[in-house]
Amino acid sequence: MRKVWLISKVASRRVLFVFVVVFLAALFGCEAEPRKSDAELGLNAQQSRGRRIYEARCAECHYAYISRNLRGPSLQGLFKKQYMSSGIPANDERVIDIIEMGRAKMPGFQNKLTVEQVADLMSYLHTL
Repeated sequence: MRKVWLISKVASRRVLFVFVVVFLAALFGCEAEPRKSDAELGLNAQQSRGRRIYEARCAECHYAYISRNLRGPSLQGLFKKQYMSSGIPANDERVIDIIEMGRAKMPGFQNKLTVEQVADLMSYLHTL
C-alpha cells in the first residue's frame, strides 16, 4: 500500500510540474514578436530587404511590432512620433546617424552596412 501511495505522489508531482511549465510557457510566450510574411505586411522589395537587415542586425535588441522595450527601445511606430524615447527627433537624418554612429549601448553600423542597406533598413523602419 505504501509503495502505491509513493508512486501516486511522484506521478502527481510530475503532472503538477508539467502544468506549471505549460502555464509559464503560455504566459511568457505572449510577448513573442508576431511573425507575418512580407506579403501579409504589404512590404515592397526594398522594405523586404530592409526587414532582412533588421532581423539580422536589430531584432536582437529592438522589438518591431511590440511596444515593450527589449534591450533597446521598441521601434514600433518609430516615425509616427515626433521624438524618439531619448528625446531625439524621429526623422530620417537622426535615425540614420544613430544606425551609423551608434548611441549609448548600441553599436554603430557605419562599417558594417552599405549605403544601400541603410536605405533598405530605413524603408522598412518607416513601415513599423
